[in-house]
Amino acid sequence: EFCSSLAGIMLLEVFLVLGAVIIYFLLSKKKEEILPFKEGWWGKGQKPDTEEDTTIWPFKVETTEEELSDLFRRLDQARFTEPLENSCFHYGTNSVYLRKVVSYWKNQFNWKKQVEVLNKYPQFKTKIQGIDIHFVHVKPPRLPEGQSAKPLLMVHGWPGSFYEFYKIIPLLTDPASHGLSDEHVFEVICPSIPGYGFSEAPHKKDFNSVSAASVFYELMLRLGFNEFYAQGGDWGWLICTNLAQMAPNCMKGLHLNLASVTNMGFTHLLSILLGRYLPGLFGFQDEDVRRMFPFLKKGLYRILLESGYAHIQATKPDTVGCGLNDSPIGLAAYILEKFSTWTDLEFHNLEDGGLERKFNLDDLLTNIMIYWVSGCIVSSMRFYKENLQKGIGTQKHERLTVQVPTGIASFPNEVMHTPQAWAQKKYTNIVSFHFMPRGGHFAALEEPELLAEDILQFVGKVEKEQLWRKK
Repeated sequence: EFCSSLAGIMLLEVFLVLGAVIIYFLLSKKKEEILPFKEGWWGKGQKPDTEEDTTIWPFKVETTEEELSDLFRRLDQARFTEPLENSCFHYGTNSVYLRKVVSYWKNQFNWKKQVEVLNKYPQFKTKIQGIDIHFVHVKPPRLPEGQSAKPLLMVHGWPGSFYEFYKIIPLLTDPASHGLSDEHVFEVICPSIPGYGFSEAPHKKDFNSVSAASVFYELMLRLGFNEFYAQGGDWGWLICTNLAQMAPNCMKGLHLNLASVTNMGFTHLLSILLGRYLPGLFGFQDEDVRRMFPFLKKGLYRILLESGYAHIQATKPDTVGCGLNDSPIGLAAYILEKFSTWTDLEFHNLEDGGLERKFNLDDLLTNIMIYWVSGCIVSSMRFYKENLQKGIGTQKHERLTVQVPTGIASFPNEVMHTPQAWAQKKYTNIVSFHFMPRGGHFAALEEPELLAEDILQFVGKVEKEQLWRKK
C-alpha cells in the first residue's frame, strides 16, 4: 500500500511539474519581451548636469591642402613587400596590385571631386548621449499625388560607410526616374555608426550594437519619425535588429541583406549534419543545400579562413589599429581585401582580387578616404570587441525574437549563408525571403538596383496588408 501511495504522490508531482511547465509556456508566449533602451553617455569625462542640446546642424565634408600633402607624402614613401609568386589574393591583398592602386590614388584619384560627390546629399550632425552623430538625410525630389514619403533608416557596417548607400538612395527617393515603381517613395536617413566616418567615437567602453540602436532610435524620434522602416547588412543587420526589438511599435518593417543567427539550438546542429540528405525535414530549399554543403568546406573552414580579422578586432583592436591609422597603404590593403573576398570568394584566385569587376577605384578609394581623413579605423574596429567580448550567445538581445515584419534578401556570395528555416526562429514574422540572383556582402554598393527592388516589394507587402498593425 505504501508503494502504491508513493507512486500516486510521484505521479501527482509529475503532473504538477508538467502543468507548471505548460502554464509557464502559455504565459511566457503572451508576454513579448522588449529590449530595454540603453541610456548611455559616451562623451569625454563626467556627464554634465545640463540638458543635452538637441540642435541639428548642417554638415559638409571638407578637405584641406595639409591633409592632402600629408597623404601624398605617405604614399610617396611607401615600402612594399614582394608577394609570393602566383599567390594572387590567397595571402591577402597582393602588393603588385596594391602598387597599381597607390599609383591611381596619387595620379588619377581626385579627392576634391569626391568630396563634392559626398556633399551632393544633405548631411547633418546632432549630439546624442554625449557624442556628435553624423547622418545623411535625403528627401524625395517629388512625390506622386496624395502620397507621403516613408522614412527609411539605412545602416552600414565595417569596413563600409554611409557612402555605400549613395547609389541606392536615388532609386529609393525617386524610383520613377529610375524605371522602378513609385507606389512607395522614401526619405532616406543614413547615419554613420558612432566611431565610424564622421560620427564621433565613443570615449567610454561598452558601446555595442544595443547602444548604437538606442542612439539611432533617439535620432529618428528627434527627426520626428514615430513610425519608420529600417534596412541593414553587416553591423547594420544587428543594429537594426536590436532597434526592432527595442521599438517594435515604431518600426513598420525590417529589411536585411544579412541575417545571422547567433543562438544555435539542437535542431540547427542536426540540420548541419543531416540537412544535405533530408533537406525537407529541416525546411531547406535546394538553393540552401547548394550554398551550405558540404558544410565542412562551405561552413566551418570558411569561417576559420575568413574570421581572423574579427578575432583580432574582438580582442586587441588598438594594437593593429595603430599601424592602419598611421599608414594609408596599410589601411587600403586591410580594407580592400574585404571588398575582394566578401564580394566573391573566388576572387582570391585573381591577382587583382577582382576588385574592379564590381566596383571602380573611385568608389573604393572614397570609402577608404572616409576612414583616413576621419582617423576612425581604430574606433570602428573596437565595435567588434564591444559586441563580442562577452562571448557569442550571452547577450539579452540574442535570446529575444523579432516580431516586426521582416524581409530578407539573401545574396549568393555572402560569406555565410543563413537559410530561412534558421532565420525564422529569430525573425518570427518573415514576410519576404528571396534568393538574390547575384551579389555579395556590400549589396547596396554592388547591386543597388536588385536591393532597391527587393526593399520596394517588401514595403509594398507590408503596406498592402498593413502587417505592422497586426500585432
